[in-house]
Amino acid sequence: MDAQLDDKALESTLAESLADLVPDTKTVSEDEFVEVVGGALEAVGGTLLFKMCVQNQGEGQHVAAASVGDGGNRQFLLLTLPTGGGSLKVETASRSSNPVAGIAAAYAGLMDAFKTAA
Repeated sequence: MDAQLDDKALESTLAESLADLVPDTKTVSEDEFVEVVGGALEAVGGTLLFKMCVQNQGEGQHVAAASVGDGGNRQFLLLTLPTGGGSLKVETASRSSNPVAGIAAAYAGLMDAFKTAA
């Protein structure tokens, strides 16, 4: 993958790779979400940073943060899927309005610091 992909290109590349992975309309378990996210990240060489289940505007939502690339070329992604089923939304953290997006870069920085200290 070209490390210089812009945000929009990265989002569309992931969206295309997800078409066959997303469960049809039904309740989505955490395990299913992890499987879908894992497949998507594998397609672009990404790394899962963390996942959680949150309430967003009254709706349950699985959220995962991931990174693609490294060093100055690292980009952060947010992947969200309603717990009640639906489509997986992929966006770069810099373009996302989801409150969890701001945590992705901070979390990655913390993990980098732990690796350095270890």
